Amino acid sequence: MVQSSILGFPRMGVNRDLKKATEAYWAGKISQADLLAEAKRLRLEHWNIQKKAGVDIIPSNDFALYDQVLTHIQDFGAVPPRYTEHKLNPVDEYFALGRGHQKDGVDVPSLEMVKWFDSNYHYVKPTLQDNQTFKLNPNPKAVVEFLEAKEAGITTRPVLVGPISFLALGKPDRGQTVAPIDLLEKLLPIYEELLIKLKEAGAETVQIDEPVLVFDLPAKTKAAFKPTYEKLASLGDKIPKIVLATYFGDIVHNIDALPKDVYAVHVDLVRNPEQLDTVIAALGPKTILSAGVVDGRNIWKTNLKRAIEIVETAIQKLGKDRVIVATSSSLLHTPHTLASEKKLDPEIADWFSFAVEKASEVAVIAKAVTEGPAAVRAELEANAKSIQARASSSRTNDPKVKERQSKITPDFYNRKSEFPIRIAQQQKSLGLPLFPTTTIGSFPQTKEIRIQRNKFTKGEITAEQYEKFIEKEIQDVVKIQEELDLDVYVHGEPERNDMVQYFGERLDGYAFTTHAWVQSYGSRCVRPPIVVGDISRPAPMTVKESKYAVSISKKPMKGMLTGPITCLRWSFPRDDVHQSVQAEQLALALRDEVVDLESAGVFVIQVDEPALREGLPLRAGKEREAYLDWAVKSFRLSVSGVQDSTQIHSHFCYSEFQDFFHAIAALDADVLSIENSKSDAKLLKVFVDEAYPRHIGPGVYDIHSPRVPSEQEIKDRIEEMLQFLKPEQLWIDPDCGLKTRQWAETKAALTNMVNAAKFYRQKYTSK
Repeated sequence: MVQSSILGFPRMGVNRDLKKATEAYWAGKISQADLLAEAKRLRLEHWNIQKKAGVDIIPSNDFALYDQVLTHIQDFGAVPPRYTEHKLNPVDEYFALGRGHQKDGVDVPSLEMVKWFDSNYHYVKPTLQDNQTFKLNPNPKAVVEFLEAKEAGITTRPVLVGPISFLALGKPDRGQTVAPIDLLEKLLPIYEELLIKLKEAGAETVQIDEPVLVFDLPAKTKAAFKPTYEKLASLGDKIPKIVLATYFGDIVHNIDALPKDVYAVHVDLVRNPEQLDTVIAALGPKTILSAGVVDGRNIWKTNLKRAIEIVETAIQKLGKDRVIVATSSSLLHTPHTLASEKKLDPEIADWFSFAVEKASEVAVIAKAVTEGPAAVRAELEANAKSIQARASSSRTNDPKVKERQSKITPDFYNRKSEFPIRIAQQQKSLGLPLFPTTTIGSFPQTKEIRIQRNKFTKGEITAEQYEKFIEKEIQDVVKIQEELDLDVYVHGEPERNDMVQYFGERLDGYAFTTHAWVQSYGSRCVRPPIVVGDISRPAPMTVKESKYAVSISKKPMKGMLTGPITCLRWSFPRDDVHQSVQAEQLALALRDEVVDLESAGVFVIQVDEPALREGLPLRAGKEREAYLDWAVKSFRLSVSGVQDSTQIHSHFCYSEFQDFFHAIAALDADVLSIENSKSDAKLLKVFVDEAYPRHIGPGVYDIHSPRVPSEQEIKDRIEEMLQFLKPEQLWIDPDCGLKTRQWAETKAALTNMVNAAKFYRQKYTSK
């Protein structure tokens, strides 16, 4: 019998229940006991969904109140001393690590949070000390939740982040020099102790995720795999059988590091089906293959015929008793269920499959290869009909879009003049001071904004009433920026629900959901639009609000757009057309918008590309260079239609860009803002080494936390930055947009930021 397996399930619940509970707890509206009870209810509900779908191997410990890596940090006793010294209760300490804590005399920032490989999910980075020790929590979450499921009559497979990935994805704390992988000898006994506890609790197998095997690994990290898993295997029946899981890429380049003495190996055959033969050849004589054939990263129905063929290929070489059918990765990256979508066009809805539906797909494939296709004939026929309907639909192809793409020439990618000429004209027209201050775009989305948007969506207020409300919000935001004395304003984006969804709703070629939420980080959820066909802009998208904001502003107003790569990466993209084609279509639509903004009197335009790094292929080589080529061209295509005097900004999440800095420079943006407050300022050295000539605004404080940084903290950050950047290059801004923050903390933080900038402005002006 071929078993079916899921590597992980979405946590939030069908109605974002976990988000609501955690935010209520943070606001003091529910007790900790209430929060934990709701979390337990969700876990039981999700296990039962998978059981009902017919899934044989159901994961536990894939659930987290904030982040699964953060759970390991706490359970392994790897919490930095600046948190433990305050003796917070475990739940509050956990949230302090994820989002900071500024209450009752305790003031600590959050740990650094970065993207989970090339997904839009964020994990909390293990932050390690030179004298690091590890100690297992007496009641490890993996054991507690396994027993919880067992009590409910459900046998699960606990999920752990593997020891090598845990360290490889970590970093030394500030002021520390430890190489994380050097701590493996100290960490491994903690895994041994945890695995023994899981076996004692009744776990027969355990899923240990080692996704770093898809990377180009340093020699020492790569060499650690075999001895690590040989050491665990030496424990024999004292521990559960190990399923070593990889995903998001192929492991062929690290195949010689693959342990032979694990029970099973999982590989992603959606992303890289061509690795199948090589992986099979490298397996131990009894090792099982977990074949990831149902996409954990996208929402399209699985082509069951194709998936079955891949699994059958594996069975022919290994036999049915050595193959498991699985999702390619955790389903964390997909929405909960298609059943919630009551307003989707039935034609398009028939093309989709969310987490609940994917659970059924896994079970169907396993049954088909175990009992034969006849056992699931109805399911296979319905699936084939859906696949064919999508392929032949007229909604996917627009000849006018393709014709416009065919007329792009090299001139479309270039500004009229080089940066020195542009910046001289911009300084003359904008009149900005040294160390100019600005924000990244959004201001707090209050409850009242959400209420009015909801009323407008439901038809309870007229378009005119909603427009008047938005204008009033813009007036208020402009006034606040005047009071704060910022140098370049934004209109605050009160009309926007999400930085990608908003644009998708105004572009042809997209489809939209009402409940397809996906966790981005902590309690933050996004509802990605879905690219279903060729993309074009039928009308201006942001010009009305930006033009109004310009009319009431005393200082330069920045127009805010989301760039083509981010629009693509933060959507569910088509899987039948290369992403470069989709990005180019988005770039042409945005090019029209940029030109229209300039014509409306907006002479500072920010085209955000926070997902540029996220889209980078995980390994160096031809694929990465090809991606950077079309990604850079798409950005340049979107912004190069303006005059030299119009200043183009762009924003990037995370400063881990040393390995593709040439592409950052090639964007040719006049001003870059980057998320940097959690990173060592030494990372800015690349701007010196590469003699970067344009302007840059490294974020001076973390917006993912409600904590308010002091003026001195921000001064210290600016001082660090000035070791690597010239004063005339440096802009002062927060890490990211302020949409998720409250007004009180926003005003306090920006006041401190502006005061710090003025201090350095005065200091350098008087020199």
